[in-house]
Amino acid sequence: MKTKYTIEDMDRIADEIRGRISVQPAIGLILGSGLGPLSESIQDPTIIPYHELPGWPLSTVEGHAGELIIGKLEGKAVLVMNGRIHYYEGYEMSQVTLPIRVMQRLGIEIVVVTNAAGGINQDFNPGNPMLITDHLNLLGMAGPNPLRGPNLEEFGTRFPDMSQAYDRKLIETARKVAKELEITLYEGVYICLAGPTFETPADLRFLLNAGADAVGMSTVPEVIVANHGGQRVLGISGITNQSSLYGEAETTHEEVIETGKLLAPKMMKLIRGILRAL
Repeated sequence: MKTKYTIEDMDRIADEIRGRISVQPAIGLILGSGLGPLSESIQDPTIIPYHELPGWPLSTVEGHAGELIIGKLEGKAVLVMNGRIHYYEGYEMSQVTLPIRVMQRLGIEIVVVTNAAGGINQDFNPGNPMLITDHLNLLGMAGPNPLRGPNLEEFGTRFPDMSQAYDRKLIETARKVAKELEITLYEGVYICLAGPTFETPADLRFLLNAGADAVGMSTVPEVIVANHGGQRVLGISGITNQSSLYGEAETTHEEVIETGKLLAPKMMKLIRGILRAL
């Protein structure tokens, strides 16, 4: 499988998708671990398994179905990624972010990114969503930034600004919708680590002191590439567990999946409300 993609490679995938759909998606939605049930509300769906798209990397993690679903949600044409690709699965950053590039070639202007995350902020109760207001790119600071290598001028500048990686107007819309629907919506900074190991207590205390409110193993590379290509981004984390700062509790992927099932109705209600408000 390719680890580097040309514009032609991206257009080949985009053309394959266009040939199967009857609507032009305007909004892309990426679903995190355990949030697959969100996709069941799509009306008149066209389902495309990842393995049917030329060069598209495959999800290997439980809770990530590995399919595109294109249809209508709250009257908006959406493209939903039911399952994402992670760096820890052994993929390169260019593979992890390929779906974003394809969305850009399809003309999708808004990307809603969701994930399952551990709550570092001890005031965050598991089972509630967190609006991502900013992120810490610890993974990218250490080297594997998704924009490393020759710049693709067709998408954006060599040195893209990240001061507003999460669109301010979309953030405000999410706040208003959560208030109207009486949904508890935390706000905070998400930090991306490489994974697949969960964090040690010392890791977590370090991240807390660095200003992180939630931690996960995805999202930031996608957000960077989305911004590079001029897309507006809204990020929402589902807080699936409260991180153990002193080793008092064990974290498991099964716990993440189970809490994700409880989170899914809240996330769906919130996202549907946001789509109605756009």
